[in-house]
Amino acid sequence: MATELAFRLDTQLTEVMRLRVQSLQQRSQKRQEGERLLQSNEAVYRLDFSKQSLRFSHWTVRLAQPARLTITATSQLWTPDLTNLMTRQLLEPVGVFWRAAEEASDVPAQCYEADAAELGERIAELAKVRKVMYFLFAFAEGCSPETVDCSITFMVDS
Repeated sequence: MATELAFRLDTQLTEVMRLRVQSLQQRSQKRQEGERLLQSNEAVYRLDFSKQSLRFSHWTVRLAQPARLTITATSQLWTPDLTNLMTRQLLEPVGVFWRAAEEASDVPAQCYEADAAELGERIAELAKVRKVMYFLFAFAEGCSPETVDCSITFMVDS
């Protein structure tokens, strides 16, 4: 049986991370050693897992216009309400998806397939011990939260 999970924008967490950046700027302070601050073109997304026994199947990424989307997963150590995001909690590889100008808008985005598959497999592994997982979505070249539709499909082991 397959299950498709949609990535959801976490507006509250994105705002908390933006406020952290503003706070440091206003006080002329530097980030903590190893801290990963949210960039202006990034937002925090989440996946909620209703089942834990998953095998990665495929990504579905639709970009409404020519654009580039980079998805970075965070490790299970990050509890965003309690701690700052540290660079060591970012997982490799990242998923890079894009749509070129000459491609139709209904065509799924292109990607670096090996990296995207490895990322999907890592997400499935972490889902075994997590109910929720957080991601940084970096929007570039005409991309924004309003122009992205992104989900990941897993096969559910019975």
